[in-house]
Amino acid sequence: MIPRRLLAGLGGCRHASSSTSASAHYDLVVIGGGSGGLACSKEAASFGKKVAVLDYVQPSSQGSTWGLGGTCVNVGCIPKKLMHQAALAGTLIKKSSKLGWNVPDDVSHDWSTLCGNVNNYIRSLNWGYRVQLKDKAIDYINAYGTFSDAHTVRAVDKRQNERRITADHFVVAVGGRPQYPDIDGTELGITSDDIFTLQSPPGKTLVVGASYVALECAGFLTGLGYDTSVMVRSICLRGFDQSISSLVAAHMEHEGTRFLRNSSPTKLQRHGENEILVTWQAVADNSSVVEHTEVFNTVLFATGRTASTKSLGLESIGVQADTHTGKLIGSAECPEQTSVPHISAIGDVLQGCPELTPVAIRSGKLLARRLFAGSSEQMNYDLVPTTVFTPLEYGCVGLSEEDAIQRHGESDIEVFHANYRPLEYAITDIDHSSCYTKLVCVKENKQHRIVGFHFVGPNAGEVTQGFAVSMSAGITYEQLSSCVGIHPTCAEEIVKLHITKRSGEDASVSGC
Repeated sequence: MIPRRLLAGLGGCRHASSSTSASAHYDLVVIGGGSGGLACSKEAASFGKKVAVLDYVQPSSQGSTWGLGGTCVNVGCIPKKLMHQAALAGTLIKKSSKLGWNVPDDVSHDWSTLCGNVNNYIRSLNWGYRVQLKDKAIDYINAYGTFSDAHTVRAVDKRQNERRITADHFVVAVGGRPQYPDIDGTELGITSDDIFTLQSPPGKTLVVGASYVALECAGFLTGLGYDTSVMVRSICLRGFDQSISSLVAAHMEHEGTRFLRNSSPTKLQRHGENEILVTWQAVADNSSVVEHTEVFNTVLFATGRTASTKSLGLESIGVQADTHTGKLIGSAECPEQTSVPHISAIGDVLQGCPELTPVAIRSGKLLARRLFAGSSEQMNYDLVPTTVFTPLEYGCVGLSEEDAIQRHGESDIEVFHANYRPLEYAITDIDHSSCYTKLVCVKENKQHRIVGFHFVGPNAGEVTQGFAVSMSAGITYEQLSSCVGIHPTCAEEIVKLHITKRSGEDASVSGC
């Protein structure tokens, strides 16, 4: 029997396809049924190739499992955005009396109703993916695959039935799973694999970590009415623009999320029924270390993710991986091609690849075209847009201000910026003090090429997507500022930008 710890992170459903045999050969076998793997398999099948998808979900430490579609669909983007939307709706309901609505003082939220509806929607997506695979004659094999040699995978299903599968090409798209800190009592905590299917409301919650996963979860929990704290060891949103990250955190604090800064947990202990006693150490201003304890109902670890590759047998066939992250290392000429030419990797499992669903989907499609349709087009991993769905959303494309200065030098960088007030916040008195946008530009030929776009405000994802297209085309500040804005919108604030950081002028809210 395969130990549970070896069945690492391959999103899947519960039943194997009856169309597969005990031994079969394919043009392509995709290991992992997330967004990237599904996109790659369907694209390959469209070229008439014989394709199989292997997919298996290891239950989390709390027993959570899910269906076909991977992290994004089941325990990531989709449920996160729906719960974020629920929290935003609650905030607006409570503020809407100034818009003329008669809102009772005792407005409440029902956790089980939200979770039930979210997970019913996810199950409909799981079913849809299975139907798509069947329609394209792709064999879906709900089994855990390990390489026995470079062209052979041993697949074992939940009943311990085993089959031997060979292929000309393999794509590893197994994604990753949350990691736990190395402290006593972690079995008492949960991760983002569990939060969306909790049977009972989370109650008073401690979120350990300061990644986008941590802040997004803490944000919607606060918005849904739960007493929520975030434990930050060093900085928030590492890898993002830090001046923007501070605004995101400041808004969350204003809305009621507590931040425990310069702090790290050291121990979790059971404390009565449905309670956890957390011990942590905090570094004080004088650099002394102070120990604290507090009781919470739920502790959610969001301290990073590890690629689910270590039990696939890849090392034995010569596929190189990063020893720390488990991510597979691609070649300089083709980032998706591993050190074994007929084995490729896409998505979160690939070293240097942004951990974003649209990136995995596009790279998977392009890979299938190169393998089976004679294409030479490579995935462009530059200027990839993304949005952090915190209570005040943060969208960005390109370089942070810090990275731009490091890459180009401070004298060649110009930053245009402004605070603004969304009109939809005006009457409702929703806090707008963190609403802000900036363009990071490189001086070139008497113009300013935009290399970084940053927007903090409502609907940041919708705003950012359009500007990402223009940045891919190499737009300059001069071209952008020549556009006419749509009034009254938040997006128009970007084309109105005219104050530079270098000037020292006040970038506060102003009129037309």
